[in-house]
Amino acid sequence: MFFMFSVTLKGAQLVPNRWQTFLEKLYEFVYDLINQNIGSEGEKYFPFIFFLFTFLLYCNVLGMIPYSFTVTSHIIVTFFLSLSIFLGVTFLGLYKHGLHFFSYFVPPGAPAPLIPMLVVIEVISYIARAFSLGIRLFANMMSGHTLVKILAGFSFQMFSAGTLGIAVLAFVPLLVVVIVTGLEIVIAMLQAYVFTVLTCIYIHDAIHLH
Repeated sequence: MFFMFSVTLKGAQLVPNRWQTFLEKLYEFVYDLINQNIGSEGEKYFPFIFFLFTFLLYCNVLGMIPYSFTVTSHIIVTFFLSLSIFLGVTFLGLYKHGLHFFSYFVPPGAPAPLIPMLVVIEVISYIARAFSLGIRLFANMMSGHTLVKILAGFSFQMFSAGTLGIAVLAFVPLLVVVIVTGLEIVIAMLQAYVFTVLTCIYIHDAIHLH
């Protein structure tokens, strides 16, 4: 946030530099994301969604720096985020629609005899949102970091074996580590995007119901 403040308020220019351009593009990206998934009514939620996306993007990418701490690879953090969003979206739906919010769990046009079963399925699916967001983010970040650590440790042990032939072969897992690290950086950005898009969809459902 200090970086954004220093670039936009303290050093904003008519002809933007590279950092100001980056922030402006990031702003436009999140703004378009909200318009596409929520609509014009979602503009009031822009500060929250922008902070959520930049926070996840920062934490995910920061975790790729050696000896850094990956916040989003701990399920208690991701579960807290997903549970908070789930509760916030539910309260938003109740605030806007009152008891009519519960019509969300009744699929339109469903045959009357099937409604009880469909309501149970819809309720379970809705409650699963409180877990799926956090588990998806945690699992993707944790699995990728674990794979990189295993391959890096394997390569280091081969280098330390003291045998020339084994040391030469150690370049194979080392090359894989470099490739996987690049892939993990892409996944880190993609997971921030997916988490934010799903949050926008949930807000859209709370506002518009079906």
